[in-house]
Amino acid sequence: MKVLPFKIPKHEQDAFVFQVDKEESFYDKLHQHEEIQLSYIMKGEGTLIVGDTINYYSKDDILIIGSNIPHVFKSDVKASKRSHMVTVFFTKESFGSHFFDLEELKELQIFFKRSKHGFKVISKQKTIKKLFIQLKKATKLNRFLILLQLLKNTSAANYESLSSFIYDKKYTDNEGHKMRNVFEYTMTHFQKDINLEAIAEVANMTKNAFCKYFKKRTNKTYFRFLTELRIEHACKLIETNKDLSISEIAYKSGFKNISNFNRHFKNIKSINPSTFKNKKD
Repeated sequence: MKVLPFKIPKHEQDAFVFQVDKEESFYDKLHQHEEIQLSYIMKGEGTLIVGDTINYYSKDDILIIGSNIPHVFKSDVKASKRSHMVTVFFTKESFGSHFFDLEELKELQIFFKRSKHGFKVISKQKTIKKLFIQLKKATKLNRFLILLQLLKNTSAANYESLSSFIYDKKYTDNEGHKMRNVFEYTMTHFQKDINLEAIAEVANMTKNAFCKYFKKRTNKTYFRFLTELRIEHACKLIETNKDLSISEIAYKSGFKNISNFNRHFKNIKSINPSTFKNKKD
């Protein structure tokens, strides 16, 4: 199976797909698919990259990832030994090319607008979780009705966008493999030194070509992306490891000196790490 684009397996008579993932870790390759993805994380935690943005996911998160947005789940198997996610995949044309243009469904247009950058639901979670759980034993007709309820509730809920920039073209197979390799290498080695020569070699490109290639597809430099990944990891350590000092957190996040860590942390989070830590205590 090719990594990009990723084909969601579906019976030709089915309009949409209900899927349960119950593994040690989720599928961890950068991929994109035509279907919009609505997921409820029942167990597990880790890193989620959507488009150009690093996020963290954890138990009870409700996530929506739009059509053809490149994304990857990197499960933290040390924090949680099992990962469990229930998901609905569908396209805006699953029920006919003009189904969601019906006057009765106009209030759902906000869902499709939000989904273009992906979003995380931050209100109405209790109601939405119940709907996801009902999907497991529902008939196909009732799953369709529950999907409409999910769209209605996620449209009305408060939310946080998962990405700020989406490359507006589908990745070719070759592009997909390059970006997959770059993301995998970065997520595996971000706590160590990564220089431009090494990451360009991963992409099998010259340094100058790689810099232009990455910037065009993510709207940021590679080292900005790497720094954001390190800072997000530092935030997670601050929240989950109360006994670690700021200098220990900096080192475990890939920074070799505390002043550099403090500068980048404040630049990205608009707050220094010590203040951030005090707020979490």
